Amino acid sequence: MSGPPEFRVDGRVAAITGGAGMLGREHAIALLEIGATVVLLDLDQAGAQRAATSLNERAEGRIEALALDITDPAAVEACAAALDERLGRVDILVNNAANDPKVESGGASPDRLESFSRERWDADLAVGLTGAFLCSQAFGRRMAERRSGVILNVASDLAVIAPDQRLYRVEGQPEESQPAKAVSYSVVKSGLVGLTRYLATYWAGSEVRANALSPGGVFDEQPPEFVARVEQLIPLGRMAQRDEYHSAVQFLCSDASRYMTGQNLVMDGGRSVW
Repeated sequence: MSGPPEFRVDGRVAAITGGAGMLGREHAIALLEIGATVVLLDLDQAGAQRAATSLNERAEGRIEALALDITDPAAVEACAAALDERLGRVDILVNNAANDPKVESGGASPDRLESFSRERWDADLAVGLTGAFLCSQAFGRRMAERRSGVILNVASDLAVIAPDQRLYRVEGQPEESQPAKAVSYSVVKSGLVGLTRYLATYWAGSEVRANALSPGGVFDEQPPEFVARVEQLIPLGRMAQRDEYHSAVQFLCSDASRYMTGQNLVMDGGRSVW
């Protein structure tokens, strides 16, 4: 990929959590295009390896996959140390991992606030928020010691607006069993924006930048009725395509954004302002 030199990250290493997921793969493509070596980190090593294999031709050997439980502090610290030893350093950390189960309709909904379990709450916060904290702690500390590095936290438009539960309603279904977007998702994504601001100011003067990206919903063959409902809430009139966040990731992870830290870049087709 050609373009302004400040967008290039040749020779830099990027670690992406949740690397086996749809957006993890897209973030990898974005960073590979501007020259990064990419390490996909995921509890699902087989899935991450499949993603790495599928991208290897365009990566020219600059991609690999590793198993990592980001909720385990010792495992995260060991991973950061191992990557430093083997690759020299990790320059870019993308905290992308999150539990985000699909909203299901029919029967009692476990996602409704009244019946949302403590176990689900703990698990979702452990992956989406505590995992980001642990990775920022381990990788970010090393960046601060080197006085160089970028942390990108992948939040959501639901970090700045509330879920519109009307999107998920099923006509004629009792209120207590209506589908709902889980409370933990909003809390995790909002927390990531707070973590971003904290990291940016905590490491002020250490040349470590931290920013967040809040994407809107990505079209992924959702039911037509849901798509039609959500598109009515978006000024641009459609959901995002999965590759439409590449440029934002490239901007936030490169020197093109070198005077930007502690910010939340909202890229949602305008939904949060309508």
